[in-house]
This record gives sequence, C-alpha cells and structure tokens, in this order.
Amino acid sequence: MSRFKKLSHTIYECKFHVVWIPKYRYRVMTGDIRAYVHNQLRRLCDWKKLEIIEMNVQVDHVHIVQWIPPNFAVSQVVGFLKGKTALRIMDKFPSLRKRYWTKHFWSPGYCVTTVGLDEEQIQKYVRWQQKKDQDQEQIEQQNLFGKQ
Repeated sequence: MSRFKKLSHTIYECKFHVVWIPKYRYRVMTGDIRAYVHNQLRRLCDWKKLEIIEMNVQVDHVHIVQWIPPNFAVSQVVGFLKGKTALRIMDKFPSLRKRYWTKHFWSPGYCVTTVGLDEEQIQKYVRWQQKKDQDQEQIEQQNLFGKQ
C-alpha cells in the first residue's frame, strides 16, 4: 500500500494528531459514556470518509490520529466531530445536564499537530495513554474493593 492517498486531482499524505477535552476538564468519559463517544467518533469519521489511524478516549480528553484530506480544513473536521458528538452525548445521557446546563459538552479549543516522520512514535504515545488509563482504573477498583 502506498503511503499516499488520492483524490481526483490530488495525491496527499495529511495525517494529524488531534486532542480535545470536555468542558471544565471534567472526568466524565467513563463506562458507557466512553464507549458511546468512541463509537460515535468512529461512525462520524466513517460517514465523512476520514480514516482513523489511532483513537483513544480518556476520562478527560480524546486523542485521534487520522487522515484528513486537503479538501477539509482541520478546524472544520474537529468542529464537525465535536459538534455532532456533543449533541448526541447530551441526548443519550441526560444526567450530564447537571454539569453541562447547555449542550456544550466540549471545551472550545483543541490541540493539533501534523504527523510526519514521528507517526509511529505518536501512535505508541496514544496507545500508552490508553494503557496508563487502564492501569489507573485497575488501581482505583482495587482501592475501592479493598476499602469495603
């Protein structure tokens, strides 16, 4: 497989690492919410034909390494993903309205870097974040059950 993608008049290699957080950096993306966010981001990217290379939903932020074709602006893609998921999350989990009284689930900003020669290193970092989070969850569960 070529390292380049093709559009009708364009050959490109545009990969981006994007990170964003929920408003107030609340640690709300656990359990069903985390799974739902992960699923919705996959569905939305499939809908727009945006290939996800790596994705990781943490309790207080989201990492995505993905191909974004040159006919889309990064801000357009991130705005689309954050906007659609925010509406869907708030509809699916009405209990979140106690913390987020509007349908603004995500913080307005995001971090984006281009992926070039460091792609493998960035993918390892995203995987490491997930493993670190899983290890932390196990420690918290052990502490919870150990105290009972």
